[in-house]
Amino acid sequence: MAADVLSQAGLSVSMFDSMPSAGRKFLIASKGGLNLTHSLPFDQFLAMYREKASDLQPFLEKFGPEDLRSWISELGFQTFEGSSGKIFPEDMNGGAILHAIMERLKYRAVDMHFVHKWIGWDEENIQIFETNAGIISHSFDAVVFSFGGASWPQSGSDGSWIPIFVSKGINVKTLKPANCGFEVVWSEYFKDHFAGFPIKPVELSFEDLNGQTHRQKGEFIATKYGIEGNLIYTFSSFLRDAIEKNGQITIQLDLAPDLNEEQLISRMSQKRGTRSISSHLQKSIGFRGIRLNLLFEVLDKSIINDPDQLAKSIKSLPITLHSARPLEEAISTAGGVDFSELDKNLMLRKYPGFFCAGEMLDWEAPTGGFLLTACFSTGFATAHGIIQFLNTKYYEDSLN
Repeated sequence: MAADVLSQAGLSVSMFDSMPSAGRKFLIASKGGLNLTHSLPFDQFLAMYREKASDLQPFLEKFGPEDLRSWISELGFQTFEGSSGKIFPEDMNGGAILHAIMERLKYRAVDMHFVHKWIGWDEENIQIFETNAGIISHSFDAVVFSFGGASWPQSGSDGSWIPIFVSKGINVKTLKPANCGFEVVWSEYFKDHFAGFPIKPVELSFEDLNGQTHRQKGEFIATKYGIEGNLIYTFSSFLRDAIEKNGQITIQLDLAPDLNEEQLISRMSQKRGTRSISSHLQKSIGFRGIRLNLLFEVLDKSIINDPDQLAKSIKSLPITLHSARPLEEAISTAGGVDFSELDKNLMLRKYPGFFCAGEMLDWEAPTGGFLLTACFSTGFATAHGIIQFLNTKYYEDSLN
């Protein structure tokens, strides 16, 4: 995005990537259909960034969801709104969009360098790269850093920039997993038979560190290590923070969100005859497979055989989460360059002419288009910041 804006303004732009090709994490994001942004009203959209909303607001106001849709349209791709408000390209092809971006940059003579791993800058602010041909250096009037966090390091975002920034006196908040799975102690039987199975519909609820109750209907997936999926990612920051403070958190699952407790009791109280309890629950309330086995995984047999107690448990089944999965498995990361280190144009205060964009900044958001939108938005902001910086610099130089 930064290269697109800068090249359109007629500036000479060079782009460096540590990988053999560009946009690898963008392609990973597109595997599920490339959820570009979201149709929420702006104030609700902004609230998804939680405590970092005020930091990101100026950039999202200048380049937000509708601007992103227009930009994608300019590239030749129409978008549509899904039933949940998520915005997708009509052909769901992230590779085609990336190709169109790269072709436009090539047309504008953006100079591209691949397999160039940035390893810092020297006393004269010259950028240094590690390449197959050895160590090389380049000097520029302005620089945009967009290193990402440290999730999916195979895409190139490995966090290796952090110690370099720290050595330069830049405050970088510790990276943490965001939009991640969590570990649950399952029995071997449950892991062997139900890992990879979705649970839907289900309603998840829990109380966060501030005592606020969160509740949402959706779906998630059981894994050998625990649970993951969209419903979990939505609340991963709250769950992670609670585990960091208390060592664990217990969530409640409503396994029958479309039935109330009285309806469950009535159905389960019907005569069972010679049927096993499993057959009875399958016939009376439609529980089978993973939903049925979750009850046997968590509850005592005495509860399962008591319709009143079982109904309460079905509406609020406790599942204890013990830890977030490792950083490299997460969809995104929290933490990064502290906003206090940056001016209103995302330029490093200690290093004029050096700008930061994207996931390497200290913010996080759930999946749903909020991640990509803020990345594009901050890229857009740094480009305009550079244009302003260079205009000021050239004007001052002309006076001298």
